[in-house]
Amino acid sequence: MTVDRICVREVDLAEANETVKAAAQRMAARNVGTLVVLDPQRRPLGMLTDRDLALRVVGRGLDPLSTLVSEVMTREITRIAEDTPIEDALRRMRSLGVRRMPVVDGEGALIGIVSVDDFEQAMIRFKRTG
Repeated sequence: MTVDRICVREVDLAEANETVKAAAQRMAARNVGTLVVLDPQRRPLGMLTDRDLALRVVGRGLDPLSTLVSEVMTREITRIAEDTPIEDALRRMRSLGVRRMPVVDGEGALIGIVSVDDFEQAMIRFKRTG
């Protein structure tokens, strides 16, 4: 089984040039801890996480009304190809210590996001239908 079978296709996004306050409000409204930032070709540029907000905005005493997402987002993100076997993806996530990764197509455009929870859910479904 490959990552494209278990990834979440509806990904919550942020704009690089929006304020962190607007992005944080979207996170709260959507009940998510991560927003993906895309370039014009829909390739992931970075991710804004609730941890980024806590450490890079609140922890540094920045003004959420004037600080832009691009100033505090995590830029060093690892993407995973949609045709990657789930075992390889999970191994990669564990070795990097990340809980979420954007899933991209052959051109690098975002098609979804995969999390550790998605792997757990896939295992539960597999055991039930096994």
